[in-house]
Amino acid sequence: MRAIWNGTVLAESDETVVVEGNHYFPPDAVRWDELERSDRRSVCPWKGEARYWSVSGAGRAGEAVGWEYPEPTSAARQIAGHVAFWRGVEIRARPWTDRSGTSRSCAPRSSTAPSSGPPRSRTPRA
Repeated sequence: MRAIWNGTVLAESDETVVVEGNHYFPPDAVRWDELERSDRRSVCPWKGEARYWSVSGAGRAGEAVGWEYPEPTSAARQIAGHVAFWRGVEIRARPWTDRSGTSRSCAPRSSTAPSSGPPRSRTPRA
């Protein structure tokens, strides 16, 4: 899978973890040089506290396009440190080559209108 924002690949992996329809990319698959930490945080009752990432230098359009659970609850431990994307980031299957040598790709899945985004998140009170 690939996470693509305005033509820039933000993450790429064949080993994403899918939770509530969102592909979570492992930390070593994320292009951290394309992202910067956001001040935004939210809390999911069953996953824990989420921290957000923005596209470096993209301004408001690239704010908080990804999120991770650095220390999730035990129920969500499989996504610890993994990053999921939304807000204009397209999630697409990586191209592959079939036995005839023809390059193929699955239809793209857009995350511009996710069914759940960071599911049932709420901003904690200060």
